[in-house]
Amino acid sequence: MRYYSHDGLTFDVDDSGPEGADLVVLLHGWPQDRTAWDRVTPLLTATGVRVIAPDLRGYSPGARPGNHLDYEITQMVADVVALLDEVGAERAHIVGHDWGGALAWAIAARQPERVATLTVLSTPSPAGMAHGFRVREQHKHSWYMALFALPVLPVLFFRLFAQQILEKIGMPRERAAYDARRLKTPGAAEGTFAWYRAALSPTLMWRKRRAKGARRRSVHRRVIPTAYVWGTKDAAFAEASTSYTVEEMRRRAGDRPELAITRELKTGHWLMETHPETIAEVVLERIATPAAEDAAS
Repeated sequence: MRYYSHDGLTFDVDDSGPEGADLVVLLHGWPQDRTAWDRVTPLLTATGVRVIAPDLRGYSPGARPGNHLDYEITQMVADVVALLDEVGAERAHIVGHDWGGALAWAIAARQPERVATLTVLSTPSPAGMAHGFRVREQHKHSWYMALFALPVLPVLFFRLFAQQILEKIGMPRERAAYDARRLKTPGAAEGTFAWYRAALSPTLMWRKRRAKGARRRSVHRRVIPTAYVWGTKDAAFAEASTSYTVEEMRRRAGDRPELAITRELKTGHWLMETHPETIAEVVLERIATPAAEDAAS
């Protein structure tokens, strides 16, 4: 499989490992694409699982709507569900980093019956982020989002200085050079920043408030086995947000502590590039135990 279509858009994917095996879906973050997982994927497929890493909405050349209102999180959830439908997978092990991590949390909340296990890298849970903002710690880590949500300016700025900025915030030089080149191609930068514009859009915030409480609840009354890995030197997230996420996971797990795997790394944001072996190890630990069927609550 090299691509799939949904909502009139075409998404590029990398598909590795045997058909019919347990499926792991890897969701990248900003400003990367599916190749961010290149050092992790072989470590996973070597154990016999199938791994699909898509370029998300805004990143695939064939999936870059021009209107930021088309980047609402529910639409991205539907994109991933369409991928599962395309390959005939009832459930998948969902893994996400950065914005891909936020999307992974959203899939687990909105389509829990499609998630066998969940592994999130870096990004705190929505409740963790909300707590971080309440105690006024997350604000100083998230100020850049308002800049990224501006029209035109961040696109122009990153076309000129992307590599320098990405290296300054800890991305390895080779990867920074790759992403900087990609951001200079027509439409690439606009698609990445559309996520930020959507996240801070008054129109979409109003829609979200109206829809709150109206989401379809899963008939599967279970706690999804979850793993959370974060770097203590990650400039994007406050300690209050990450620690609350860990506490929330452990509360949900209750008397089943094995349902909540947490791993704190003394590193920064770019976990797949700097610690691929550790990330693969956590993902494999999560998908191995416990079985999804044993996670009923």
